[in-house]
Amino acid sequence: MKILVVGSGAREHAIAWKLASERAVTGVICAPGNPGMAEVAHCVPANPADPAAILKLVRRERVELTVVGPELPLSLGLADLFEAEGHAIVGPTRAAAALECSKAFAKAFMQRHRVPTARFEVCESAASAEAAMTDGRLGCPLVIKADGLAAGKGVVIAEDRVSALAAVRSAMTERRFGAAGERVVLEEFLVGEEASYFVLADGSAFVTLSSAQDHKRIFDDDRGPNTGGMGAFAPSPRVTPDVERRVLDDIVRPVLDGMTREGAPFRGFLYVGLMLTAEGPKVVEFNVRFGDPEAQVVLPRLDEDLSWLLGAAATRALPSRPARFRPEPHVGVVLASAGYPESAESGRPIAGIEAAARIPGALVFHAGTRQQDGQIVTAGGRVLTVVGRGSRYEEAIDVAYRAAACIRFDGMQFRRDIGRKALLV
Repeated sequence: MKILVVGSGAREHAIAWKLASERAVTGVICAPGNPGMAEVAHCVPANPADPAAILKLVRRERVELTVVGPELPLSLGLADLFEAEGHAIVGPTRAAAALECSKAFAKAFMQRHRVPTARFEVCESAASAEAAMTDGRLGCPLVIKADGLAAGKGVVIAEDRVSALAAVRSAMTERRFGAAGERVVLEEFLVGEEASYFVLADGSAFVTLSSAQDHKRIFDDDRGPNTGGMGAFAPSPRVTPDVERRVLDDIVRPVLDGMTREGAPFRGFLYVGLMLTAEGPKVVEFNVRFGDPEAQVVLPRLDEDLSWLLGAAATRALPSRPARFRPEPHVGVVLASAGYPESAESGRPIAGIEAAARIPGALVFHAGTRQQDGQIVTAGGRVLTVVGRGSRYEEAIDVAYRAAACIRFDGMQFRRDIGRKALLV
């Protein structure tokens, strides 16, 4: 089977790396890919935001199955186009992708289908947001979310009304997130531990994948602004069998059933961002693709062929069962550029990737990298994800940080507490 992976981040590198190791896969193509992906696949400079160009590539290369990494192509209707043209693809239609692409849609959907989530208010203007804050119904701290896609950075946790107003004005008046911030969602602040849960669905059946825990804030101890994710570990010890049962019964099944009843059957990866509150798990957000950096710590644990699961999802043939995983925990540390998440320095030479990959139990997945004058340089905010495997979380943490210590580039920043939460359970 020849498979196309759409995207160029560390998540897509992890997908391509896993697929390239499987006997049923005759070739992996990445569009556009990155230098790390080029070591396991054939990279083609196609634009993921151009569905017609991706379709042309699939026809030219005689690709048998396409898997979409990032959310943008899905929001542009790539899956709709492929289904209309009879090409197998793993990823939801534009209508189903609204679960991630519009926070307002997701909140209203959960309200309709009685899926547990935070109380909220959808605001069409800065004035309406200010009025919603004035009544105090949602309290403080307050969560302000840009409605549309904002590369994982459209969420602000405001400790008081003054900072909440500043966040609203930044999104709606100053247009910090562009069109994504034309509408905002105000949410009550949920107290608890965050976790992620993943399933792969085919429109009717679904396979459960794994739990994980992401680290969104830029600095240690969850301080500073939100990012696309500074590291993750899997599985999450907080997602006990009882918690998992509640997530499936109260969230996953109602969501998938609800999408089908509303005429948009969900096909592809569903990421459920959870807050494990005293009342039980509640939804913080949905993603309609695999998480990043969670994919980098989940996929190396997968103990069966990803290509088979993807093919079954694309052909509506998934079994209703858990996927098989190795028990060893994995910890992933993101190495980011100076200035991230507000900005990112590019063109900084990177040293030590090969030495890091030689550490027993370590993997290095590329994200914001490119080839320049015969060497690999930085080309984005999140540059690499360094993953460690171990028989215990302590060992996995040690491997990840020993490997990360091998890598150097000017301005490199990373958190030093990834995985620590797993030791506190």
